[in-house]
Amino acid sequence: MAAAATLAQSSEGSKAMGADPRLIVPLDVPSVDEARATIAALGDAVSFYKVGLELFATGEGMTLARELKAAGKQVFLDWKLHDIGTTVQRAAAVLGAAGGDFLTVHAEPQVMASAVRGRGGSSLKILAVTVLTSLSDDDLAEIGYPDSVRALVERRVHQAIAAGCDGVVCSPREAALARALGGRDFLVVTPGVRPDWSAKNDQARSAAPREALQAGASHIVCGRPITAANDPQAAARRVAGEMSGA
Repeated sequence: MAAAATLAQSSEGSKAMGADPRLIVPLDVPSVDEARATIAALGDAVSFYKVGLELFATGEGMTLARELKAAGKQVFLDWKLHDIGTTVQRAAAVLGAAGGDFLTVHAEPQVMASAVRGRGGSSLKILAVTVLTSLSDDDLAEIGYPDSVRALVERRVHQAIAAGCDGVVCSPREAALARALGGRDFLVVTPGVRPDWSAKNDQARSAAPREALQAGASHIVCGRPITAANDPQAAARRVAGEMSGA
């Protein structure tokens, strides 16, 4: 109850201060307690959070997701579902009922179509992960793909549209391509966003916040430059300031 109350107080602040809903902060920490501490540190500067595999593996990730929704936050469920169609459809049905905003699946036609069927009439948006932002052309060649990153992203965006997905996850470098193919209302979520004043870490295809939005991103995911900062709230506001007007 105390955790939920803290999140609710943060939500009221977000509404008052107008946190930029295009900024998604990932809670990539090993425990829900650490995630809650991050949320408290960010206060009213952030209104949209990504919950991913690390927290889901603790068994409490969905509990945190529900707390965030109850507090009025938006939640990106970064499950990256990838399984046979029936399993993906059933999992998407469960997650749709949980009340999340975004759900990721891998961009394979059967997987995407199954997730779209599974979410049914819920408001859950299905996002297809095209090519992970840590991968380069050389990495794809090592895996066995004959395509360049750009060519594979293009093919997968076409397939995501055909499957009925609401958008894709791609690097900022392919955001313009995804926007051109998907149109005005297509969601283009770009991880790997790194302000000029931060380290690139393990991102092979990164860009600055304003650059990603100007290229066509609808949302950016920015993690360590914010969450690892000495003052996470100030860092989040700095990133939001760079997004302003884009």
